[in-house]
Amino acid sequence: MDRIRIGIVGLGNCASALIQGIHYYRDKDADDAIGLMHWEIGGYKPYDIEVVAAFDIDRRKVGRDVAEAMFAPPNCTTVFCKEIPKTGVMVRMGPIMDGFSEHMRDYDEKYTFVPADKAEPSKEEVVKVLKESGVEVLLNYLPVGSEKAARFYAECALEAGVAFVNNIPVFIASDPAWAERFKARNLPIIGDDIKSQLGATITHRILTDLFRKRGVKLERTYQLNTGGNTDFLNMLNRSRLRSKKESKTEAVQSVTAERLESENIHIGPSDYVPWQKDNKVCFIRMEGKLFGDVPMNLELRLSVEDSPNSAGVAIDAIRCCKLALDRGEGGVLYGPSAYFMKHPPRQYTDDTAYSMTEAFIEGTWGKRTDEMSDHRRRERKPAVAEGQV
Repeated sequence: MDRIRIGIVGLGNCASALIQGIHYYRDKDADDAIGLMHWEIGGYKPYDIEVVAAFDIDRRKVGRDVAEAMFAPPNCTTVFCKEIPKTGVMVRMGPIMDGFSEHMRDYDEKYTFVPADKAEPSKEEVVKVLKESGVEVLLNYLPVGSEKAARFYAECALEAGVAFVNNIPVFIASDPAWAERFKARNLPIIGDDIKSQLGATITHRILTDLFRKRGVKLERTYQLNTGGNTDFLNMLNRSRLRSKKESKTEAVQSVTAERLESENIHIGPSDYVPWQKDNKVCFIRMEGKLFGDVPMNLELRLSVEDSPNSAGVAIDAIRCCKLALDRGEGGVLYGPSAYFMKHPPRQYTDDTAYSMTEAFIEGTWGKRTDEMSDHRRRERKPAVAEGQV
């Protein structure tokens, strides 16, 4: 098989965990590949992915080999694969735009970004890099709230003719105008806002779906998250959180038996705790009523290493995009988007999204999206139109 050539926007903790995983699984086979949803997708193994371009704005990363930059501060994720050979790929300066929140200047450098003092590239320059390096799939790992910067790179992907995986809560795949543009160029797109492999949102969704299936009336729920990585530090600026809260809230609302009133559902990042580093702690509470209107409640505490948790999903999203490229399929990949992302264009239960994704991988799904009505499809209108966030 050919290698899958990827470009990465934002060489932070999530990118570091992904690249570590690509190398970690080189010495594994299907029988001992713990932590993967799929060992093989379309003939591609995890280690068939190769980083050929990377962009960042931190002076400790720009100009360094990807193998060095991925471990540079403020990255603080668990190092589970130390032996990363030099790639020969230097991290390039990206446009800053809104990819950096000013309040982060108030923190010690070891915790936050330090913008590089270099000229920012034009769209034409970024497109040229993507083309000359042979990028096939571009991954967006910008900080939450990077609305302008995320759209900038989506434009670059379109112009360069590469697939796009939007891992952050800026609504691109779920915006009909953007989705149509990728379809017109016959380029695959998966988005928006990546779910962790086993994180707060997917756990909350499964429990909510369980309430519905077991006839339990869900009346109130919250999800509170704390962490100590730059993602949580960035989100202390509440003005950058609107799309994030909408994405996470809608992911749960979409599987309730009846939509909850806004005052009865609270989901979102709660606070930044520096010593937690890349560990995220989630607290979920759900209140409802059982048979005979008898009240019940459930409380759960989940502790996970945040970035490897997302990498386990990203490694499948990349391979699904490559599979679509090989087949000549463009536009939104609805099954993978629903299974891998919190805010896909069409919401489905996770059971249905899983079946759709497996059918897509097997090549048996085709154009049968509209046949999901008998699988309790839960579809809703996209949250926003382009430029409204």
